Amino acid sequence: MQLYPAIDMKGGKCVRLTQGLFDNVKVYSDTPADMAKLWVSQGASFLHIVDLDGALAGHSVNEDAIRAIVSSVSVPIELGGGIRSAEAVKNMLDLGITRCIIGTRAVERPEFMKELVEAFGPDRIVAGVDAKNGMVAVEGWEKVSSLSALELCQQMKEFGVKHIVYTDISKDGTLAGPNVEYTKLLTEKTGLDVIASGGVSCMEDLIRLHENGIRGAIIGKALYEKKISLPDAVARFEQGE
Repeated sequence: MQLYPAIDMKGGKCVRLTQGLFDNVKVYSDTPADMAKLWVSQGASFLHIVDLDGALAGHSVNEDAIRAIVSSVSVPIELGGGIRSAEAVKNMLDLGITRCIIGTRAVERPEFMKELVEAFGPDRIVAGVDAKNGMVAVEGWEKVSSLSALELCQQMKEFGVKHIVYTDISKDGTLAGPNVEYTKLLTEKTGLDVIASGGVSCMEDLIRLHENGIRGAIIGKALYEKKISLPDAVARFEQGE
């Protein structure tokens, strides 16, 4: 199971939100690149970065911080937040980002994902599926659509998408445990690489995800609050010790 330490950026700083609420912010570092180096030094083999300002603005806002992260570590990085055009994807890939996560536009115009997969390849494009009570939310989680997460994932599969980041917004930043059941359902129904995001709080959560056949897990607040040891988790889930 691939682990993805999360670096969420707001105003150029490394922060965590609770349940996606922009007025519920905790700053963990003024320098996201330093956090990236820390996680890589502890064994991270892939990083998950979110431009929170970009998610609201609809375009990349923290490009300087993103550039600094890319230049400071050598592991692959996936990035989400405000990437809503092919030009934006190309810009981020040119910066050195490995995979771009598309959320809002995947819901508004699903065919856009097909175009991106054809242009950049299925390994460079990720569908970000963010849901409240099983229904997809968009625009920095400010709006809930009439589409279910499963319907969107099945549509993404038809369009050649291989990777999904599934976030249960009600769990995000709460340390309340991930939505294992729904993440497992998405994995089994689609056969895609569904990466669980939101609520991972302890090693037991990671064990449950792993035992249920989920292929990836994003870890945020649990690392920052020292509830999970990244070296221990990497040894157990990525190296099979």
